[in-house]
Parts: sequence; structure tokens; C-alpha cells
Amino acid sequence: MKRAVSRQQKMTIVFGILSIVVIVAVLQLWLLTATMNAFLAGQERVIIPAAVASLICFAFNAGLLSYIYRLERRR
Repeated sequence: MKRAVSRQQKMTIVFGILSIVVIVAVLQLWLLTATMNAFLAGQERVIIPAAVASLICFAFNAGLLSYIYRLERRR
């Protein structure tokens, strides 16, 4: 049998996930800056790998959001 997660435990999980989301968002901003810098320097071959990496970051954040929704539905 699964034990119910207390409100305090849920808040700890949410704060941990929020910390990860902030780190990934900063990573995406750095990735955008580095990609724009490379593009303006004439290195167009970095666009596709950077877009793929950004999509992976987005999917990771979307997965964390869905986990929070599932956590909230469980009562």
C-alpha cells in the first residue's frame, strides 16, 4: 500500500522541482546567447544542435510540470 504524501512533503518536492526548472531555464538562456553569438559569427551549423538541446530542455520541464499535476491529483 502506498502512503499518502503530506503537505510538507509535497512542498519540499515542489521547491526541489522549482530549483531544477530555474537551472534549466538559465541553461536555455545561455544556450540561446551562445547560439546567437555563433550564428552572428557565421557558424550556421550550430543552429540545429542548439535547437534540439533546447527542445530537450523544454520537454524535461514539461515532464516536471506534469509530475507536479499528478502529485496534486493524488490525495
